[in-house]
Amino acid sequence: MRNGHGLGRDVGLLEALASDEAVRTDGLGVTAVARLTGREKSQVSRALRALADAGLVERDEDTLVYRLGWRLFSLAARGTDSRLTAVAEPVLHRLAAATEETVHLCVLRDDALLTARTVSGHSFRTTGWEGRRAPLPCTSAGRVLLSDATPDELFVRFGAVEDLVPDYPDSTVRTVPQLWRAIHEAAERGWAESRDEFEPGVSGVSSAVRDFRGRVVAALNVSGPTPRLDGRFDETGRATAAAAAAVSAELGWTPGRSAPRPP
Repeated sequence: MRNGHGLGRDVGLLEALASDEAVRTDGLGVTAVARLTGREKSQVSRALRALADAGLVERDEDTLVYRLGWRLFSLAARGTDSRLTAVAEPVLHRLAAATEETVHLCVLRDDALLTARTVSGHSFRTTGWEGRRAPLPCTSAGRVLLSDATPDELFVRFGAVEDLVPDYPDSTVRTVPQLWRAIHEAAERGWAESRDEFEPGVSGVSSAVRDFRGRVVAALNVSGPTPRLDGRFDETGRATAAAAAAVSAELGWTPGRSAPRPP
């Protein structure tokens, strides 16, 4: 078993391979890692080989550079779901108190969104949503959960159906091109809006939560009666985006920085 000092050195190597320089050059050689960590090349070489044997880093046999490995990403990804709820809980309560509305933490499950947690900041509450599924196209949370999808991926996911949400006549999004435009507009604004589209008299705003890789893993949603949110959409949207950014930061995401490339 490695002692704490050795483990700290290994963490330093992993941090070097997650650095901006490593992302920019798609990996680092032993010399570059030694320079970044201030260690001898021979020590770095031996340590990187041991980390590669454990699957925590990988070595490109052609270029001889090292990158973060599949096992490290797998371990981190498995921990994200449980950490997500724990990190989001206090943020949900603060957002509910600030907006005096109901706040949901939503995640993507297959072709629908799942409400993982609900916190109410007002006597009016959209009740009973924890554990329930809802369609993606006609909800603001669904639109931000699809933020990483390309147009081709949307067509693969939804197929060439004429109407994505036939049971929701008030939805402004009915086709894949309309969904793509709604996703793009939400990304530019920082949050998505849905006004009476999913449930008459109820509107909402949502913003994306990203993990350490920069991938969307959840959506924070604020919902309430349309008359009460009317005139407050921008204010509520900014508050929701700020709350989502706070959760993302706790999960390791730094805005503006390229995420390490998964192997």
